[in-house]
Formats: sequence, C-alpha cells, structure tokens
Amino acid sequence: MQTNLESLPHDSSRQGLTAMEDAWFLSGPTRAGEAVRLISVDENPFVVGRRAAAGTALALQFNTVSGTHASLSVNNGELFLRDLNSTNGTYVNGQRLGEVAVKVQEEDLIHFAEAPFRVRRQSPTNLNNGTIAENVCDQALALVQFDRLMSQRLVVPHFQPIVRLADGVQVGCEVLGRGRAFGLESVGAMFHAAAQLNLEVELSCLLRWEGIRVGRELGGKPTLFVNTHPKEMSGPGLSQSLETLREMAGNHQIVLEIHEAAVTEPAMMKELSAHLQDLEIQLAYDDFGSGQARLAELVEARPDYVKFDISLIRDIHKADEHRRKMIENLVRMVRDLGISALAEGVEVEAEGQVCRELEFDLAQGFYYGMPAPAEIPGLPL
Repeated sequence: MQTNLESLPHDSSRQGLTAMEDAWFLSGPTRAGEAVRLISVDENPFVVGRRAAAGTALALQFNTVSGTHASLSVNNGELFLRDLNSTNGTYVNGQRLGEVAVKVQEEDLIHFAEAPFRVRRQSPTNLNNGTIAENVCDQALALVQFDRLMSQRLVVPHFQPIVRLADGVQVGCEVLGRGRAFGLESVGAMFHAAAQLNLEVELSCLLRWEGIRVGRELGGKPTLFVNTHPKEMSGPGLSQSLETLREMAGNHQIVLEIHEAAVTEPAMMKELSAHLQDLEIQLAYDDFGSGQARLAELVEARPDYVKFDISLIRDIHKADEHRRKMIENLVRMVRDLGISALAEGVEVEAEGQVCRELEFDLAQGFYYGMPAPAEIPGLPL
C-alpha cells in the first residue's frame, strides 16, 4: 500500500519514528504508462509483488512481476533488498540478486522484473543546512503530500498576462503553478520538497504539461511562456520532454524560458536552440540582468525574447539619468538583434509608461494582471 496521511505518524512516539531516522522512498510507476510516483517505504518488511493482498505493501501491475516478488527492510537506518524467489528476478543497477539480501543506496536503480524504481532518501541531517530545527515528522508529512501531488497531478496552472506595449493588447501568458496538496500550495514549497528527493526535474515537467493542457484551451490562443528548472539543462531528458510538450500543444505557440544563470555553455545552448527551432518552440532568456547580462549568448544562441529582470524595472520611473540610459541601451541592443524585449515586474502605470518610452516591446506584471487560474474572469476559456 502507498503511504497516506492517515498512516503517517504525526509524533515521534508512533511507529518508532524518531527525529534521527531517515525516510526511504521508491520513485517509479506502479503500472505501464503511469507517471512517476513517490512511494514511502513505510512497513518493515516492505513487500513488493503483483498481488494486492494482505502483507503486500506495494502492488505492481506488471505481468512479469511475481505475486510476492521482493522485500525491503530497514535495519539501523540502512535499507536492504531481498529477492523472494521471483520468476523474472530483482536487479540493482543491472545486477540480478541471488538469495542473500543486499544493501541499497540512495539513487540506486532497482528493477522488479521490468518495473523500474529509483531509491530516494530523505535524511534529517541534511535539513536546514545541517540542523534539525524542524520536526522530521512535518518533513515526512510534506514528502507524503508531495507523493500525492505528483501521482494525482495536484497542481493548478496559473496564467499571468503578457501585453504588447504599443497598444496594451494581451498577446501571451506566462504559465505558473500552484499546488493543491496541504503545505505545498506555493511554487517554493513544492520545489523545496522536490529538492529533498531529487525530483525537481519531474516537478518542472509536470508544471509545464499541466500548464499546456489547460492553456491550449484559453480563448484567443495566447502564446504560452513555460519555465524550466536549472537542473534540466544538465540532464538528458529535456529534449524528450519538449517533444512531448509539442505534441500536447498541437499548433499552439509555445515559448521556453531559460534562466539567464543557466546559460553557461554556448555549445549546449546552440544545440538546444536548434532543437527548439525544429519543434517550432520559441526561446526566451529569463531574468536578464539579474546577475550578469550574458550579452555574448544573445549572439551565439539568439533567443526570440529577452525578459528583463524585475530588479531593472522596479521604480524605473524614479531612475536617474544614468540608470535609465543603461536600460535604454540594453533594450536597443536586444531589439537590433531582432529579439523582442519584455519588461518583467511592471506594478504601476508609471513604470509601464517609462517602459513604452524606452521602446520595450512587451510587458508583464501585477499592473497588467495577477497570475490566476483559467476559470478566473479576465482569462477567458
């Protein structure tokens, strides 16, 4: 059985959970075609098999999995795996187990026959920069809620308008997300939980897919700006994720946002840019100017949009001549390269007016609209 809120201990006296215990998880699908789930190893022993019967903690709907296939057990904080004479074998990192239980580590890849799972571990010793200031039970609760969020896709896409400054017409939306699991309502809370389990990439993909699934039905077919997580830039799965995204979106226009700080390898960015062109997905550099303005990359891997960071736009109507001139020069340089300049974080009318004077093409911010779910008036379906 998968851990649920009722079975989770809420204080350190129940089920032997102490403030110094680790929490072990398996990350993978329970049936073919299912999205990745996060499953707490919450019984000792934790029996895995095809039969959803008494004594089976995790039932896998794969024909190659035996009725009672394998078991996991925790001993002195360490996780051990034993094959229970299964027909098609249990494998750790490609090696088939014999009769003896073996110790498994975080990030090990386990196959119960054809069913793949990654081992995850959440340790109280790495919480809050090495301190145990928070109750580990609350952490475990958040992780179980994160399991629910991922397996049940408990995210609600929010859309923030992007307007054309020349006439104030809305031409696009940035896709943002909020959670529907207790304690994981904000993006920050969701990614904090994901980081403890090394699942930031999976969460980022889920937010994009749900955003496109809902956003493609928005009235007026606005261009949809979707985000990435920096970890995706160094992993192998981004290309496949984008191909899936393109299929989901049909002919809807998509823009992929890459944070400026992630644009560190020109060769990699050139390759990504070429792949995006093949998929007819546009590219935006986000938070431009928040750290260093990576001007060289604008030429080497030219995006379609540059989103100027809120730190450059905030109180721009109060800026002195030197700051205003610097931003004006950056906007002109971007536009001379055939790139659309977008001002982020416009909160008052005066900021929007100055952005028009500086010849920004587009703008986004609370002044033009708060992030809102699709059913909220002002974002018609």
